[in-house]
Amino acid sequence: MKYMKQFGIILAISFSGEICHFLIPLPVPASIYGLAILFTGLLLGVIRLDSVKETGRFLIEIMPLMFIPAAVGLLESWGMLKPICIPVVGITLVTTIIVMVVAGKVTQFVIKRGNEIRKNEVEISE
Repeated sequence: MKYMKQFGIILAISFSGEICHFLIPLPVPASIYGLAILFTGLLLGVIRLDSVKETGRFLIEIMPLMFIPAAVGLLESWGMLKPICIPVVGITLVTTIIVMVVAGKVTQFVIKRGNEIRKNEVEISE
């Protein structure tokens, strides 16, 4: 019964995201509205983490299964995708490498900056 209640909360938030998508004339997917509503609710304490934690973890675990229908749809569209397959693969590889490099550099910067701040705090306290 606990899981049904948690799933109901997540479903209600998703539905409120759909309503926001319908009412707000912005090109933002309803799922993003739902995520923003859930995040805000968790931050403000309106929604307790315990009230969605287990079901959220379960949904994350089964997420790969949710991509199967989309993959089957791509297979059905192979005739249209075949001519642009090589450019799409190339763009995907290049952008993946760019994202990895930028994420690594940003992470290194943040760690280095954090170490400098801690070092300065230690010197000040001595």
